[in-house]
Amino acid sequence: MNLQRLFSKYTDVSLLLLRIAFGIRLIWGTQDNILSHSRMLEFADFLGANGFPFPIISAHASVYLQFAAGVSWILGLWVRESALLMVANFVVALLMVHIGDTYINTAPAIHLLTFAIFLLCTGGGKYVLKGQ
Repeated sequence: MNLQRLFSKYTDVSLLLLRIAFGIRLIWGTQDNILSHSRMLEFADFLGANGFPFPIISAHASVYLQFAAGVSWILGLWVRESALLMVANFVVALLMVHIGDTYINTAPAIHLLTFAIFLLCTGGGKYVLKGQ
């Protein structure tokens, strides 16, 4: 039995499932900040405490870009473009917040960065609405 031949026909379906899973993670991780102004202010305070300039602007930019990227990945719209923005977002998060942090606290940012790099390199696959 040749496993590569058996499963390679599911590459694009697998990529779609990964886009949906990571897209939901981005939406889930930011929706509280979008739906609650006090949560957004808490996030801005957190960013300010970690040395981010203009923490309220940084908070809004990060939250809305992550949310939009989640929607983009799920729908397959501008996958590479949104992946590039997420690479920048999570590199900054790792460097500014997670240096010296525990792996368990850092893992979500590492996983999202890794998947964003993957999408940047491969595109969204066959099941996209627009762009790669």
